[in-house]
Amino acid sequence: MNRILISLSAIFFLEAFLFSQEKPAVIRVTEDIEIIKLSDHAYIHTTYADMPPWKRVPSNGLIFVSIGKVFLFDTPVNDTLTEILIKWIEKELKAEIIGVIPNHWHVDCMGGLNYIHKKKIQSFAYELTRQIAMEKSLPVPSRGFPDSLVLKLGNMKVVSKFFGAAHSMDNITTWIPSEKILFAGCMVRSMESISLGHTADGDIKEWPNTLRKVMDAYPDAKIVIPGHGQYGGIELIQHTLELLKKNEDKDQKDPIPNNQ
Repeated sequence: MNRILISLSAIFFLEAFLFSQEKPAVIRVTEDIEIIKLSDHAYIHTTYADMPPWKRVPSNGLIFVSIGKVFLFDTPVNDTLTEILIKWIEKELKAEIIGVIPNHWHVDCMGGLNYIHKKKIQSFAYELTRQIAMEKSLPVPSRGFPDSLVLKLGNMKVVSKFFGAAHSMDNITTWIPSEKILFAGCMVRSMESISLGHTADGDIKEWPNTLRKVMDAYPDAKIVIPGHGQYGGIELIQHTLELLKKNEDKDQKDPIPNNQ
């Protein structure tokens, strides 16, 4: 009996240890900014802010650091939060931000771009993102790319690529091969999400095709980061496909009358 108890205790201890290893500690910078260290080179930055009509929405971005340099993927929603994040990176990571790449044109991706440009930091974006920003009189990323961009820090690379319309017409993904991390942004929903979120600026019909292209390109992704909510694995893409299927089924059951 004692041996059984000892064995069970060892199992519970091992499970607790493994669970703790799977859940990195959250670094709280302020009440509105959290950092999660995924590896020695990759961090999630999450900022909380009002995004009308929603209040206190958590928005995710990615920090990639190596050899004292940083690429930042998505800014917080405004210049104030972006300044706080940049100062944290400079102080705690002792690194210089050399480039910022927004996932798409929405405020939760490039709302702090004015501060980035004030700091003389280069910004890169998919060319359609730049065009939409110009049309909407938003801050315009300084350099565009046609469909993909490969950035390097030392011998490590990052690939930002456009696979097709989804949550927005211009949304891209960012892939870090060495870490097997995919920053998918708002085209991927977190597991706790029960809806597709804001869809007015995207293409719901094309969204599933885009996600399948992403899955085909990065089948070995270990960490998938959505635009909002908890990160996970490839199951987040599958979950989003299920939400899209439910939305399609609902539209077929409840078609909009011709007179509306």
